[in-house]
Amino acid sequence: MTKALERRAKLRTDLIQAAERMIAERGLAGLKTRDLAREIGCANGAVYNLVADVDELVLRVGSRTLHRLDEALSAAERAGEPSPQETLVRIAIAYCDFAAENLELWRALFEHRMAADKILPDWSVDDQLQLFRHIYHPLALLLPKRSQEELGITARSLFSAVHGMVALGLEQKLVAVPLPALRKEIANLVRAMIDGLIARAE
Repeated sequence: MTKALERRAKLRTDLIQAAERMIAERGLAGLKTRDLAREIGCANGAVYNLVADVDELVLRVGSRTLHRLDEALSAAERAGEPSPQETLVRIAIAYCDFAAENLELWRALFEHRMAADKILPDWSVDDQLQLFRHIYHPLALLLPKRSQEELGITARSLFSAVHGMVALGLEQKLVAVPLPALRKEIANLVRAMIDGLIARAE
């Protein structure tokens, strides 16, 4: 790699890391390319030599967030008894804890909107979809008669229920729920949903 390419690669890494810090501190709305350029020591226009546009920059930061979330969910899977139901409970609580500890970066995953005519890159889609394996595999053990398509829908539904509780529970408004109570209620919800799914399957 030439010196010029090495410098560009380092600047690109610096840019993504600076954007991550900025979103963590200010939220997605506080992401400003002019401030990023000043922080990494390049001209404002040079930012777009490092990434195609702000959408790519936000997606690259999101990719880093999703990889850390993946690590947190993997650790939760290994952390206790191998019961599929309790694995799903641990995963749900780990998701809640990750959101609470990385609030603005987690929010940015869902707040970011691309133009309707822009296609999400394959690498970004893969980053998102591969996380569902944490839910899919325990569900497959609990509901062996369901097809892959049915399990995929159930996995997304379970995620949506937990995500909704986390999103509302962590709001800094009247609907906010103290984190210990939120964790307990999420565990109750997951257990109730799984019990209901198993009962219906039988």
